Amino acid sequence: MESKTQSETPAVGIVDIAVLDDDKDFLQYMEDFLSDEGTYRVSTYTHPDDLLASSRPEIVLLDMKMGPFSGAIELERIQQKWPDVCVVIVTGYPSLEDMRTTFKRQVFDYLAKPFSLVQLRQTLANAIQTHGLGKTPQERLHENLGRQVKLLRVEKNWSLKDLASHSGISVSQLSSIERGAHMPSIESLLHLCEALGTKPSELLASIDF
Repeated sequence: MESKTQSETPAVGIVDIAVLDDDKDFLQYMEDFLSDEGTYRVSTYTHPDDLLASSRPEIVLLDMKMGPFSGAIELERIQQKWPDVCVVIVTGYPSLEDMRTTFKRQVFDYLAKPFSLVQLRQTLANAIQTHGLGKTPQERLHENLGRQVKLLRVEKNWSLKDLASHSGISVSQLSSIERGAHMPSIESLLHLCEALGTKPSELLASIDF
């Protein structure tokens, strides 16, 4: 097995990966390899309906040629159910037309079999970095709350200094909150909401974590 360098995989939490392929040997290989990496929770499927009946993965490795199943149709079904899921196409029969078609459907990347483990690691590392995957619910809450606070501030055409003036919270603290570096205290959250003209329940209801 090829060696792994520390720079190829970012330090993240566990990332849920689903692999849909009609080749059981390939599925076993992928499950063994990805599980050994220590960064991934892997589920494998030979039937698309089983994947779609499962909980949402963060990354889907999708085979385009699966016997009676069309990869293009299954890609559409996957994206209909999980519009923001990261899909990587994996196929032993690559073609320029297939690549054009799948990239129009906003797939993240395209791996042609046989691919090296270095290629697979790099593709997954890129997906994790691009989509911000592998984060804990607390980290996602911090980031999404910060993003919503910034959105409300920008809607008012306020700078951080303006929001600091209205909320009584320092610029450095507000910057940290908007970047998702930390959560505001209950008291700070109340001051923020009062300044931004919203209620804490409305602010929390507007974010997805």
